[in-house]
Amino acid sequence: MPSASASALDKIRNIAIIAHIDHGKSTLADRMLEICGAVEARDMRAQYLDSMDIERERGITIKLQSVALNYRGFQINLIDTPGHVDFGYEVSRSLAACEGVVLVVDASQGIEAQTLANMYLALDNNMEVVAALNKIDLPAADPDKYAQEIENILAIPAEDVLRISAKTGEGVPELLDAVIDRIPQPEGDPTAPLQALIFDSHFDTYRGVVSSVRIMNGSLKHGTKVKFMQAGGVHEADEIGVRTPDNKPVKELATGEVGYLIAGIKDVREARSGETITDANRPAAGALPGYREPQPMVFAGLYPVDGDDYEDFRDALDKLQLDDGSFSFEPETSTALGFGFRCGFLGLLHMEIVRERLEREFDLNLIATSPSVEYRITMVNGDEVVVDNPSVLPASGDWTKIEEPYMKASIITPTAYTGTLMELCQSKRGQMQRMEYLSPERMELVYHLPLAEVVIDFFDQMKSRSQGYASLDYEPIGYERGDLVRVDILFNSEQVDAFATIVHRDKSYDYGRRTAEKLREIIPRQQFEVPIQAAIGGRIIARETVRAYRKDVTAKLYGGDVTRKNKLLKKQKEGKKKMKSIGRVEIPPDTFIRALRLDD
Repeated sequence: MPSASASALDKIRNIAIIAHIDHGKSTLADRMLEICGAVEARDMRAQYLDSMDIERERGITIKLQSVALNYRGFQINLIDTPGHVDFGYEVSRSLAACEGVVLVVDASQGIEAQTLANMYLALDNNMEVVAALNKIDLPAADPDKYAQEIENILAIPAEDVLRISAKTGEGVPELLDAVIDRIPQPEGDPTAPLQALIFDSHFDTYRGVVSSVRIMNGSLKHGTKVKFMQAGGVHEADEIGVRTPDNKPVKELATGEVGYLIAGIKDVREARSGETITDANRPAAGALPGYREPQPMVFAGLYPVDGDDYEDFRDALDKLQLDDGSFSFEPETSTALGFGFRCGFLGLLHMEIVRERLEREFDLNLIATSPSVEYRITMVNGDEVVVDNPSVLPASGDWTKIEEPYMKASIITPTAYTGTLMELCQSKRGQMQRMEYLSPERMELVYHLPLAEVVIDFFDQMKSRSQGYASLDYEPIGYERGDLVRVDILFNSEQVDAFATIVHRDKSYDYGRRTAEKLREIIPRQQFEVPIQAAIGGRIIARETVRAYRKDVTAKLYGGDVTRKNKLLKKQKEGKKKMKSIGRVEIPPDTFIRALRLDD
């Protein structure tokens, strides 16, 4: 492959792939690698660009990847993006590095909500779109029907939608031809001061942070002193190069090209997605638009099952944050769980991925508390406080207003499931905004929903009610005032902070009752009776009792007056009363996980 610096602008095409989970995005990338000869046949494996074990097992892309392909004398810089809504920010950054996108839609399922959201991002940026229907080799495929649906929704003519099979390779060369013919060449001024966009970064144990960059203006040369305009750091470009897909060092990356930069940085947070790089000696006038800090949406406590693992857990979080700068953590203490950390995540899938990586890569056994969101509290004196942990919510008399985050949720579903999904949204305090038919068989529902109602089990229930056919996309839309209360759970009259939850007042009694009933089944019996209570402030709203083990103290009696039996029972009763006053309820570690699944 020729040196990247030798390529002219008209011989470069920068594209991203947009597709829903499991619509064949990574498989299409594999076929492109094969057709362009980027990977030797003996080295080829499925999902080649998905490097993490979790990605390969789950069949999803978590971290975006880039690769430079040589086809018909053109350099095609391909960016394989995540499809899940939690990683939408990575998608937006990868789109900023491209002039066009390849839209991949399953020919047996049609366009999905998250794909549609990413497509609107691309269209807002005036990007050229090459649409393709994948999996045409499947018996259930109906490419004509879904090509017409794409035309109805996105105004892309049905005859321009390509038919491909990423699995067999059918139609993929025609797709590459369409990319060259339809996607415009990059724009930029080669003589201007350097402006390069970082659209991804990951941490390498031996070399530090490796950043994926797109050169917007100027050129980046080996050994240049570069300045990171948002973080303010100045570093030397130790190595620059292109991925083919193995890292291939070059002396220069020119305007319009995509490659990687290694500058001896030890923390991914210094080189986050959206950061602008410029020449420290000849800086650009301003940073590229669009940079923002990743905003955590979901918060949960993570605790080691074994308290002795706390130090190892803290080191593991520090190391993982080097590779994934989009989650945050700070120490917290729980009376029930001991020492742990309050962590912020982009969404529920992100939380699951981070927890799984911590357990796998660092050999930890962790407990996660119930997911929560960030609430805004207006105190009596007018101060505004942000609370992401229900157990630290001030007493109701100390504040005048509580606001919760809302989101706009778009659900695309077959029309047969419309009623049951509308019922689900309304049960989650949703307000319908729009209902629109995309085709006679499929429709889009748009609701405004409280984020707190979505983070627990909304996605699972949506998939269950629609037999897996509905898809969800959401975006934050701000805060609204709510009639919210904190429900506390008490064991033996002692509050357990890990079970504290903020819920809407109308649902608080039902939530308290169901939680108490569930815990009664889970908590093992003790030598004394254990009352489980749900409370709002000082008012008990539900109670269940775990019966005590009882030894038959009258078994040794073989007759005599009944007063002998009553005397022994009275003595046992006093002993249990004393034990209850000094005894401590032992709560098994898996109780917290099982109690969250109230619908089991």
